Amino acid sequence: MARLVLVGLPGTGKTTLARELAQRWHIEAVDTDELLVATTGRAVADLLREDGEATFRRLEANVLDDALRDDVVVSTGGGIVVLPESRDELAKVTTLWIDCDDDIIVERVRGGDRPLLGDDPLEALGQLRAARTTWYEQVSRARIESSGSLEEVADHVEKELMRITS
Repeated sequence: MARLVLVGLPGTGKTTLARELAQRWHIEAVDTDELLVATTGRAVADLLREDGEATFRRLEANVLDDALRDDVVVSTGGGIVVLPESRDELAKVTTLWIDCDDDIIVERVRGGDRPLLGDDPLEALGQLRAARTTWYEQVSRARIESSGSLEEVADHVEKELMRITS
């Protein structure tokens, strides 16, 4: 079973943080978007644009199920919480909500191919946040602020894990 799962909006640093934590703990980091690419042979942005979000979320739920089977740190796509079955799975494991201000997210994702953020990423993030916050809260044991340095955020995660697991 996954040691830790990270959820949150796109650009909050989930993948980078998962890799840092996995390195500290001498285990593997798994990214659901990377698993989707490996499974389908297609870029996430292409899957979303060409197949639509509903199909993408079903594929994402399948790779989440596979990722949760091993002792790894899992970083997820920002919308992993959209499907009820994915939320049910996330609620069964230690999940943390990684979050930061939308202005920071926009800076981080600038120049990337993020179809769900469209032409106005700040507006899109506001809409995604409004739609998903309740779900992030439902599946997570804590919310971790990710605007600091990678080391600070990873240290915060480790302290929070000690608090919630003791």
